[in-house]
Amino acid sequence: MTGRLPVGWNRRRLTVAVVVGVMAGALTGWPVAAVLTTAALLTLPGLLGPDRAAAVRTERLQALALWTEMLRDTLSAAAGLEQAVLTTADIAPTALHRELGILATALRSGQPLPVVLRGFAEEVNDPLADVVVAALVMAAQRQASQLAALLGELADSVREQVAMRQRIDAGRASIRTGVRVTVTVTVGMAVGLTVVNRPYLDPFNTLTGQLVLAVVGALFALSFSWLAAIGRLDEPTRLLGPSSSLAEAGNTSGRAQ
Repeated sequence: MTGRLPVGWNRRRLTVAVVVGVMAGALTGWPVAAVLTTAALLTLPGLLGPDRAAAVRTERLQALALWTEMLRDTLSAAAGLEQAVLTTADIAPTALHRELGILATALRSGQPLPVVLRGFAEEVNDPLADVVVAALVMAAQRQASQLAALLGELADSVREQVAMRQRIDAGRASIRTGVRVTVTVTVGMAVGLTVVNRPYLDPFNTLTGQLVLAVVGALFALSFSWLAAIGRLDEPTRLLGPSSSLAEAGNTSGRAQ
């Protein structure tokens, strides 16, 4: 069941949300309040909290740029590509330590370098990592010259992307602040009226009132979702996919070897 929950949810969070929702419904006598409270506890922490996903991706991109530079420097010391990959994987940046560890293990087990690199791209699952991997795979298959210079240019490109994303994240921070203020004021007003001036909300005790409350809650949920969508950055399409020609070329090379 846990594996089917949305990202950021777990059994404990789901249980707490349901229990608090049931308590809210029991205290107010409104079934709709139980549903809205449960939904709010499940979704608002992700909406109001820091954008951890963006921070993690930025850290991984910085690690990718550093690893690319390490490859460049190792290749400049007259090491072969496979040896350079193994050497740099052992001293991998923390943000990519797991992925590069899997890469090194697969390479030491005798798997062809193009196939191993392709697996690394799948583990990282990032468009910029696909660009770096594509260059390495082509070099492994065709013995491309000037690979060290190309890796240096790719590392510079990744760092430029990181700087651009940091500027975008700074701009999105103001949007997220606006969302936090709007949500906090709205929820605070609803809770305040329920606690301080309950008679004012007596019309919601009827069936019609519950239907109206459900509609109002749905409209607020739609508004909050729209505000969150405004501050979300769409990721570019990955260069490497399960059916990409590069993947087929890598598999062909692996069979040949």
